[in-house]
Amino acid sequence: MFPLHTFYWGYWHSEIIGSELGQRISPIRTALNKGLKVTIHSDAPVALPNLMRVVWTAVSRTSRSGKVIGEGERLTPFEALQAITIWSAYQHFEEDTKGSITKGSIEIGKLADLVILDKNPIDIPVSDIKNVQVMQTYKAG
Repeated sequence: MFPLHTFYWGYWHSEIIGSELGQRISPIRTALNKGLKVTIHSDAPVALPNLMRVVWTAVSRTSRSGKVIGEGERLTPFEALQAITIWSAYQHFEEDTKGSITKGSIEIGKLADLVILDKNPIDIPVSDIKNVQVMQTYKAG
């Protein structure tokens, strides 16, 4: 799923396509409720590859104009983090080789791509998630 649709083009979708259909753009909560392990992405280079903004958008569903697009399709911060970590590994059939701290699956023998963030996105106000900074990155470590 591409939750940044709601940020960049959500207003257009809700105004031009129609409010009801526009509110359902990138229906991530609906997919999750149907049992799918959803993943989210930035669609770079269409949008900047800033995954914390992707997480924020999946959680807030706020457009550039400040309007909430599809409030019922919001994820929790923890679900959004799972969507860029463990569920992504699952979608690529790599859950046996890639670990995720969000599911406690980091173990000997698995690749562990990790980032150190300046704040915990689960413990801060939703409005601050987009400003979380990556301090360090560990690849295959």
